[in-house]
Amino acid sequence: MSFQIKSGQTVVMIGDSITDCGRRGPERPFGSGYVKQTVDLITAKYPERDITFINEGIGGNTVQDLRGRWHDDVLIHKPNWLTIKIGINDLHRNLGNTVDLSPSAYEGLYTEILHLTQKHTKARIVLIDPFYISTDTETGSHRSTVLERLPAYRNVVAKLAKKYNVAGHVKTHALYQKQLKYRPADRFCPEPVHPNAAGHTVIALGLLEALGW
Repeated sequence: MSFQIKSGQTVVMIGDSITDCGRRGPERPFGSGYVKQTVDLITAKYPERDITFINEGIGGNTVQDLRGRWHDDVLIHKPNWLTIKIGINDLHRNLGNTVDLSPSAYEGLYTEILHLTQKHTKARIVLIDPFYISTDTETGSHRSTVLERLPAYRNVVAKLAKKYNVAGHVKTHALYQKQLKYRPADRFCPEPVHPNAAGHTVIALGLLEALGW
């Protein structure tokens, strides 16, 4: 598969803090994470392509937050490509009983934003799984609980990727779990949610491969 993003196209990348990565502060406009790595690698390999990249990540966001800002931060850009990475905050908020963001609620809101995207744009969509960089499944810790509940959220993304016939589905949690067979988690993150530079490279590579880079 050849690289799919063409000259003259607009790419919007939206999500939570992992997408944000300071893009509204000193690291503007792309942040310091996988979005910047993706943009830089595409630019390096395809200098002749005039592609507009927009990072719309906001730290702490859930899919409910995305639904609330979908018009202003996605639809208004009329993107040709859209990447979405959301879900770990939904799981944590639901686990803490602060708001109903159960897998079914997550699916309902995620369905709404995908429906709006297809109704109002011709964007090709890439979904990026929520992930948790840990292998602690047996100690009964908070980390074990998160890993126990995460598959339900990942299954929603897989279901919607199929339903909406998306252009790509990046299975980031599986990519990290493969890495953790060979090296410790702190190679990729200071804690399971927020990757370091090496951890962001795993996401960027998965996304680039989905795009035929």
